[in-house]
Amino acid sequence: MLVHRLLAASAVSLCLAVPAVAAEVNFYTTREPGLIQPILDRYSAETGVKINTIFVKEGLAERVEAEGANSPADVLMMVDYGNLIDLEERGLTQPVQSAVLDAAVPENLRDPDHNWFALSMRARVVYASKERVTDKAITYEDLADPKWAGKVCIRSGQHPYNTSLIAAMIVKDGEPATKTWLEGVKANLGRKPGGGDRDVAKDILAGLCDVGVGNSYYVGLMRSGKGGDEQKTWGDAIDVILPTFKDGLGTHVNIAGAAIAKHAPNRDEAVKLLEYFASDEAQEMFAKANYEYPVKAGVAADPIIAALGTLKIDKESLQEVAAQRKAASLLVDDVGFDN
Repeated sequence: MLVHRLLAASAVSLCLAVPAVAAEVNFYTTREPGLIQPILDRYSAETGVKINTIFVKEGLAERVEAEGANSPADVLMMVDYGNLIDLEERGLTQPVQSAVLDAAVPENLRDPDHNWFALSMRARVVYASKERVTDKAITYEDLADPKWAGKVCIRSGQHPYNTSLIAAMIVKDGEPATKTWLEGVKANLGRKPGGGDRDVAKDILAGLCDVGVGNSYYVGLMRSGKGGDEQKTWGDAIDVILPTFKDGLGTHVNIAGAAIAKHAPNRDEAVKLLEYFASDEAQEMFAKANYEYPVKAGVAADPIIAALGTLKIDKESLQEVAAQRKAASLLVDDVGFDN
């Protein structure tokens, strides 16, 4: 009996000696720390799950690829659906069946095979001079109308923001019609394509052009004053129009999203984190951190972005749009858009 008691006591002692293994997730992202860290901190505070974050400015896919089967990566978060599709095509992701994610993320903003999910959106919108433009119902196709001759500003046609927009038009109208449209926009340019989206607003204020193309979240960054008083002046000088394609179905958007890594050692916890990103709480934090649109219906955008009007997103599948990006890039060169 004594032997049995000693063995039992030893077993208890051994159990007590083994420390509890804390749940953790290894999180790789190209997003700015200031945008994503507060959301990760909130999740850790609420769940006790430790998030080990690796911020990778460039080469995230190459890094995970090089790590191979021994990669510690659990969640991969990137901006631009093209980058997420690239992760999938390299075999670096795995499918996730989640009713939570399916309910929160619109079908055209997630991979049909469930390898990646959009978590926030930025819309490709029209900036227009408050002083010189009275037409507030501009479509993307209207930018090629001769009435805008010498009045359009835009960054390089080869920038991913623009090749994405051009690719979406190819999906809808085909390459010949898109080429004609691109030639029309080029003929209307007020200056050589270049700079960034905020430069479009700056140049509208300076009178170099009357309308231009830019992303919605830059409006928030400018008007909030986060970029300084000068940028606030640029942002306040423009009206923002949420254009649709001529079919009237919606505004072109790009996304930031995430996937579960192929060899995720903490898969279950990683899926829970992904589902948290789609929650009302996290969606609201995404919206306020960088003036992006939430993907989940019913979650409010930041007041600056909400004031732009009701966003009706284009329903084309991002997967189909991505398939036309190379063709879009070739068209940009073919018409000498950036020359």
